[in-house]
Amino acid sequence: MRGDTAMRDVQGGGSEASGEPAGGKGSLFAIGILAPLAGALAGALGAGFRYALDRAETLRGDVVSAAQGFPIVGFLAVVVLAAASAGIAAWLVRRFAREASGSGIPHVEAVLAGEAKQATFRLIPVKFVGGTLAIGGGLALGREGPSVQMGATLAHLVGKWFRCDWDDCRMLLAAGAGAGLATAFNAPIAGAIFVLEELVRRFETRIAIAALGASATAIAVARAILGDSLDFTVAPIAAPGIAGLPAYVLFGAVAGLVAIAYNRSILGAMDVFERITVLPATFKAMLVGAAVGAIAFVVPSLVGGGDPLTEQALAGNGTLQLLALYFAIRFVLGAVSYAAGTPGGLFAPILVLGAEMGLGFGLLASRLLPALGLDPRGFALVGMSAFFAGVVRAPLTGLVLAVEMTANTALLVPMLAATFAAMLVPTLAGDPPIYDTLRERAARKSG
Repeated sequence: MRGDTAMRDVQGGGSEASGEPAGGKGSLFAIGILAPLAGALAGALGAGFRYALDRAETLRGDVVSAAQGFPIVGFLAVVVLAAASAGIAAWLVRRFAREASGSGIPHVEAVLAGEAKQATFRLIPVKFVGGTLAIGGGLALGREGPSVQMGATLAHLVGKWFRCDWDDCRMLLAAGAGAGLATAFNAPIAGAIFVLEELVRRFETRIAIAALGASATAIAVARAILGDSLDFTVAPIAAPGIAGLPAYVLFGAVAGLVAIAYNRSILGAMDVFERITVLPATFKAMLVGAAVGAIAFVVPSLVGGGDPLTEQALAGNGTLQLLALYFAIRFVLGAVSYAAGTPGGLFAPILVLGAEMGLGFGLLASRLLPALGLDPRGFALVGMSAFFAGVVRAPLTGLVLAVEMTANTALLVPMLAATFAAMLVPTLAGDPPIYDTLRERAARKSG
């Protein structure tokens, strides 16, 4: 862990960058007030972002539906609109806030580690508008990345407004990031766990207090605006017997191998885009948008954040052939979309791939091992947490996220078994977590 000198150089003050932060009861009292305030603001902003995305995706569906009545002109119109949306989103990032590119989570982690400066307020409108254009336009990106980075930025600003030192601003920044994740997926516990497991990677009492307070108020505000409904409605799934657990362990191992391939595909796509120097970044994003538009015209459900695909997988809908095709397209589309450099996260695309891979594995397992009575839908649900753990290496966040999004606790034991294997395989293979690699990549470029 970096020393406090680097932290002070970045943020202009503070006492400790690691271990238990300094500060007395007065400081903790202030955090007890400011963290819920920051969470409420992050919740309102995140709810607004979710609403904007819902409207944008509905508009995209309406446009595609209308365009399909005019095969040639309609196709060209959809392609041009998608290209323009991606291009404008990338231009906003390049012109006003380069920290807004991609997920934003690696940047938040770098700020907390003293490796980067916290973004200014202008990141928020760039992330909001750019994310709405990119994801609403059809890029296979997640809403959680923008929500996390906007929440962190807003919470840090709250600390600055109240003249907090770096220790307290750091706690607020981490708590605001967790509030953003909580709002993105209507998952308050996952938001708080995400702060400790992924962002700071140790238990700090003060940050835990701040994260819990911020996530609680964020969810309260977001639910008051958007309503309180599950992201995915899942019919009851019976827990498998002990004889079925080895199948889930095997599935977790497969998910871990696929996670290695997915991480490398994202980095590979970014390398390819960087090597194409003859084209401006905005134009490269437009090419990705055009490809997405072409796919949207043919199969509208394949583009965007992918929630409809996850919902279908959790319902058990799909054949092995169709699932394999959709998985392959989303696998490539997710990597290329992230490489385009627009605002957008990785969580939602990961959940899509995990659910589809899980359902496919479940269908195959139920055919090969009919005596075990395995429900393929169970593998779809477990796949969300297992693949997340393999890619991000944050198992508790993935487990709680899947449970909170579906309100299903019957499969906790299979989730644990599969997540164990999904974590073990890439760790033994020496494949680093995706956000670590992205953060190191950004540090090399800035250095």
